Amino acid sequence: MLEELAAAFDRQDYKTAASLLKQLRQSSPDSLWVKLYAGRLQEVSGKPAAAAAAYRRVLQNTTNPKLVRQAREGLQRLKNAQSNSPSPAVADLADPGTGFLVLEPIAPEARQVAAQAFARIMKLDPYTARLILPSRGWKLYRVGGFREMQRYTQELCRSGMPAFCGSLEAIQKIRVFRVQYFEAASPQVKVVCQNEADELGSLSFQWSEVANRVEGMLPIFEDVVDLGAFNKLKRKEQTQDFAQIMDLHLPRRGCILRLCDRSYQFDQGVVFDASQDGAMSVAQTTTRIRWNKMLAFLDKRLTNIPIWSDFSVFADSALEHLDFVTSLRPYVDVLRKAPSNWDPAFQLYSGLVYGYPKQG
Repeated sequence: MLEELAAAFDRQDYKTAASLLKQLRQSSPDSLWVKLYAGRLQEVSGKPAAAAAAYRRVLQNTTNPKLVRQAREGLQRLKNAQSNSPSPAVADLADPGTGFLVLEPIAPEARQVAAQAFARIMKLDPYTARLILPSRGWKLYRVGGFREMQRYTQELCRSGMPAFCGSLEAIQKIRVFRVQYFEAASPQVKVVCQNEADELGSLSFQWSEVANRVEGMLPIFEDVVDLGAFNKLKRKEQTQDFAQIMDLHLPRRGCILRLCDRSYQFDQGVVFDASQDGAMSVAQTTTRIRWNKMLAFLDKRLTNIPIWSDFSVFADSALEHLDFVTSLRPYVDVLRKAPSNWDPAFQLYSGLVYGYPKQG
């Protein structure tokens, strides 16, 4: 019957497709192929938000190459349609009511019990649920209405499954200041920074105000030429380098200080050295050495501050979800030839750490 369903979509006979899909949902409710075609039917029915959710659910639950390819193609069609004619239904994913359901890592000895609870709540089979559960770092599992994500979080937590929910509205309220350089480091810290409107100013604070330190690496992509099949040249996008990025959270001031090795002005202000309490006048030779010296200095001054460095693990699960969360501004000064979801993924990760309900 799946072949008949595929043929109905191919000839755009959506009435027959809907009838066949209804039968398949009854006979094979857990089939990911059925879920994929359900997404396609929602797509052609003018329900892009529901279609996107269906495609992402398929991607989260399978490694089958054919399923993965078709689900990704569906998401790309929706993205292209949104660019050409923004749909209110898709825009709803990026409104202030958007919530992020995040799963926390499960210890090996607790995975079986957690998988059973997760399968029951999310209506999955236990084997699939077990594959989804993260073993290290956070996993962004679902994006949707904030209240709905809250309900899922409450159910999961009651069952002993570690999870939490973040709000797009709360993250957007956090001020983000991009640090150009440290003007002073002792006794009071002073940074020269840009606000969200790119206006230059300064901000002074005490080291004791820093509550979190969030670190990550953002891939820098370049087009390269490679040999393909039959020795034919082909162009492809490849990671050529990584930008180092770090946030310092100042919750009492409601803001984040963001540093990036691509935009930090190492020739201005102080240059930090881990062996001293102040500035050193010896010029460092490379940006990477200077950046590492600054990190080492911060290690010394922020000894009791948690360091969150599992961004890459989180990003692996977040990139696909961010296709439709278009109002999440990244405030990342990395020069790119095209926008990348890696930048808003770091903004989201840092914002979730900022509001993480289990701190302290």
